[in-house]
Amino acid sequence: MPKKTFNIIQHDRGWDGYFKLDIYHVEHDKFDGGKSDVLRREVLERGHAVAVLPYDPIRDEVILIEQFRPGAISVHQRDPDMPVWLIEIVAGIIEDGETPENVARRETLEEAGCKILGPLEQISQYYVTPGCSSETVTMYYGQVDASAASGIYGVAEEGEDIRVFSVPAEECFAMLQNGQLCNATTTIAVQWLMINRDRIRRNAGL
Repeated sequence: MPKKTFNIIQHDRGWDGYFKLDIYHVEHDKFDGGKSDVLRREVLERGHAVAVLPYDPIRDEVILIEQFRPGAISVHQRDPDMPVWLIEIVAGIIEDGETPENVARRETLEEAGCKILGPLEQISQYYVTPGCSSETVTMYYGQVDASAASGIYGVAEEGEDIRVFSVPAEECFAMLQNGQLCNATTTIAVQWLMINRDRIRRNAGL
């Protein structure tokens, strides 16, 4: 199949606050060999994120966090079974001058109160919702000591109020299967752990 191309006709910044909204007028190659019409598309420029699955292979426990998410408010109003406080893994936005690995270690300390022991293992890099946003997530597994994983963490200046707790891996898998982990980043991470848990524990000498 020949390489597909696109052409940006016009690009404007529609909003330039904490989030940025770009407006593109673009045409692209079609699968039938022709060209699309010029399409107007709005794209949320949120930045790029890093997520970390903090797992203790010695104790066979996963560290999870829970926090309020304003993006879930309208969903909860339509469907009260969908939570506004979400159970997640550690995540944060890459700031200027930071590497994804630096962010992974910083956010694990800020949000979960624990250090990553040893090297990080990359799980995935993926688009969050490419139909309307440029955001990507680079996801890592990081080995941690979960023995004291509890309490309230987060950066007060950023309005963070994060509850930290740990659960046995099997309980974490059950939480995924019964719908408690209802966000894509955590789902991807826990499914990865279900596949790789035995290998990780063997590498830890178990």
